[in-house]
Amino acid sequence: MPITVSRHYLTINGRRVHYRRAGKGPPLLMVHQSPRSSAEYQELMQQWGAHFTCIAPDTPGFGQSQPLAKATPDINDYADALAEFVSAVGLDRVPAYGFHSGAIILITALKRHPALFTGIAAGGYAVWTEAESKAFGENYTPPFLPLPYGEHLIWGWNRILEQSWFFPWYDTRPETRLTSAHDDPARVQDIMMEILDAGDSFRLGYAAVLQAPRDVPPPDSITPPVLITAYDSDPLQAHIDRLGAMPANWLAFKVATPAEHLAESLSFLRSLESDPCAPLSEDPDQGFMHIQTDQFDGLIHWHGRDSATAVTIPAPGRSAALINGAAFDPPGHGLSDNWQGAAPTEWQPWRDVFEAACSQRGFIAVHHENAPQGDPGQLFPSFTPDRFGSHLTKAWAIVRARHFFEPWYAAGPSNARNFDPAALAPDRLALEHLALLQARSALAFAQALTKADGESFVDP
Repeated sequence: MPITVSRHYLTINGRRVHYRRAGKGPPLLMVHQSPRSSAEYQELMQQWGAHFTCIAPDTPGFGQSQPLAKATPDINDYADALAEFVSAVGLDRVPAYGFHSGAIILITALKRHPALFTGIAAGGYAVWTEAESKAFGENYTPPFLPLPYGEHLIWGWNRILEQSWFFPWYDTRPETRLTSAHDDPARVQDIMMEILDAGDSFRLGYAAVLQAPRDVPPPDSITPPVLITAYDSDPLQAHIDRLGAMPANWLAFKVATPAEHLAESLSFLRSLESDPCAPLSEDPDQGFMHIQTDQFDGLIHWHGRDSATAVTIPAPGRSAALINGAAFDPPGHGLSDNWQGAAPTEWQPWRDVFEAACSQRGFIAVHHENAPQGDPGQLFPSFTPDRFGSHLTKAWAIVRARHFFEPWYAAGPSNARNFDPAALAPDRLALEHLALLQARSALAFAQALTKADGESFVDP
């Protein structure tokens, strides 16, 4: 039976942290690279969950975790936040795995809080020269702020695409070309969605790891053991030669492939001391519920007071993030999972999920946002990623037009709608834009609503 990945929230010192969990056995902490989130470990957690209870938080400002309160946090702040998470979630001493910037955060945390770790397996560990650090600080992490007509999306897409062509991404010279270059829209889309989720805070995490000192402990230091490996196409493989003398229980070497890196890491982690995994803490006012019906088997994201009895269900193409008060994301919207197969265009499967979700959370009154008027096929065109990222600007143009006309695709005096100019602020449009891109089943949901025969959302 496949190992499932659950998702949770935990508030620590007023800051909301999101984490994933999978498997059983002793705990294993997993820290993702920037600008990703714990989502990048979804498949790996299902594999390693056969040996460990895998626990992967979103680092501050990434994924669904709120950023740190400091304007310019440094690597110590990210390391301390990770240590706070380990304690707050209910763990004692843990083995840990991190890749690239995740490894830098972990090794910094190990140096500051050695009692929390039984050992660390790292995928690459960067040791920058003084000149490299200076160049990164000036060029690598410019601001990423939404602009009125979506201009920031073009920059973001091409920046992510070309970071697989050159390292660093902004240094386009023959000497900086990478052997791992690709032009796969799906791979770029995965990272771009993470950046849109993080917003401008993504550069803060990047800047912290790029400017972090790479001070490997002296050879006579007493620390938990560390394994550092890097594969052939990893730009950090050359940094294995920069590590210099290390403590006796630190080991670093090069491997050929990503699979070999993971195999060496897993073998090392399984050799470490391990304690049983205690029950993990989580917040009561936001989370994910597992819902199973005839056509849906997955997680539905919800938020609201634990005692709330009334809930709002977003309209097609929107998400719970846009709603104050208790709400949950329909399947294939927001943070909820997709349908098992093609999203249904009949009303009953949607109703089955909504009723099951309301029953599980104890919601006894249901409010639904008004569905957008118009032809569903024109309201919700395909946003399949293309080579040039044009789907991103298409979605942004739709979000703007929805404020001026209904339906948005028929611009004229007869269908003009009243609008609040404040709603056109780029940061507000960015939230709607993200929700529209996340609405993988918006078309099917809108089509199903046309067949609801006036039932719409009914009290469970």
